[in-house]
Amino acid sequence: MKRIIATLFILFSITIVKAQEKDSLSFIKSKRMSDADLEKKKEGIFITGIPDFSSDPVTGFGLGIRTNVYWNGKRTNPFFAYTPYLAKLKANAAYYTSNAKELILSLDVPYYKGTRWRFKVDFKAQQNPANLYFGSTETTLGELRLPSTPNGGQTYSTYSDFDKARKILRTGGVGEASLVTDALSNRFRETEFMLNLKADYALGKKGVWRIMGGYEIQHLSYKTFEGTEAEAIDPANGQSVKAPNGTSLLRRDFQQGLISGLDGGWVSILQTALIYDTRDFEPDPTRGYYLEIANEFSNPIIGSQFNFDKLFIQGRFYKKLPIGTRTVLGGRLGIGNIFGDNAPFFEYQDQWSPDGSINALGGKQSLRGHRANRFLARSLAFANFELRYRITETKLGKQRFAFTLAPFFDAGTVRDKWQDINFTDIKTSYGGGLRVAWNQSTIVSFDYGISKEDKLFYFSIGQAF
Repeated sequence: MKRIIATLFILFSITIVKAQEKDSLSFIKSKRMSDADLEKKKEGIFITGIPDFSSDPVTGFGLGIRTNVYWNGKRTNPFFAYTPYLAKLKANAAYYTSNAKELILSLDVPYYKGTRWRFKVDFKAQQNPANLYFGSTETTLGELRLPSTPNGGQTYSTYSDFDKARKILRTGGVGEASLVTDALSNRFRETEFMLNLKADYALGKKGVWRIMGGYEIQHLSYKTFEGTEAEAIDPANGQSVKAPNGTSLLRRDFQQGLISGLDGGWVSILQTALIYDTRDFEPDPTRGYYLEIANEFSNPIIGSQFNFDKLFIQGRFYKKLPIGTRTVLGGRLGIGNIFGDNAPFFEYQDQWSPDGSINALGGKQSLRGHRANRFLARSLAFANFELRYRITETKLGKQRFAFTLAPFFDAGTVRDKWQDINFTDIKTSYGGGLRVAWNQSTIVSFDYGISKEDKLFYFSIGQAF
């Protein structure tokens, strides 16, 4: 009898194990790559990396590198056809002549050891003196104003006119030199140290629903450029000269009690999210949906010096069209709000998403053709549309490259209250881009965005959405 029971127990255990193996695959069936993409997927470990050159009047000349290390595993791995990679390590480093610097490390492990768990670890140490600030209310939807006249005076319909006007020498005010320029008055320097830990778990039979929890600790410090020598234009003769910078707009708003957080400090954040994801290949989807509700909570009870609560909701879709070898229509709609009477200004600058934070509103992630953080307020809504048309593919040695054209259209707005979000004062932009898929997983993006106010070129790693 004992042998029979033991035999039945062993058979039952084997059945359970087999069932678990089947279940471990059943929950990702919906994320299978297309046959065409699967055929091109690279096995094993490989590295992609590109140099990063930049030049800026504030940061100076910069040299860096952006790299990704991928672990794809073998084709015999049962997860090979369903995951973008078994693990990815991202490492970005840059140094500028102005002493600005950046180090970013990120580890992503989806379906850890064949389970429903996904783990992410992010570390950032950077100093960036080129951040932009144009205000923190819905009045930023108006035309550009000089930092020295935020509530009146002449306005400028294009950024080029505005940029020229703020360099013109003016008589200094209280606490300023006798003659000053506002060339740097929309800029500030941010120094950040950040560590973020996240984990999510796939739910249900198909695993398309995920719940995520995370914790982030940051230390932030800020500097504005009062008294810093900057470019100026002598209005008497139009000649270029040097002059001390006047009081920055960010400093003015802080002194008037319009914003908080300029003194920096420690930020402790709890992150939670509910995610619905049916994309077939995360780095470059051809079909599927991505929906999320994401929340960030910061309070002194968890060791933070700040008190706020951020909510962001977004939805994306990807649809392969019967045009060419690989044509995909993609779209995104996002809406966010920050709660808390005294939320720090720096939390207005981005919307947190488990799939990657989004600068809002303006810049390469939300409204191309406008400067980063051009429109800033407590609430925002935006939409993006792209048509990604594959034009050619090639192979150089063991490296595979695919080239895609991507015309796009972006739109968005901001409000002081989420209840006031509507279809008035919508800012729009359009343009075109080129995507270079390097071994499928590394997407190098070049975009040129056009708006009524500006024309801008963007370079980045990864799709805009």
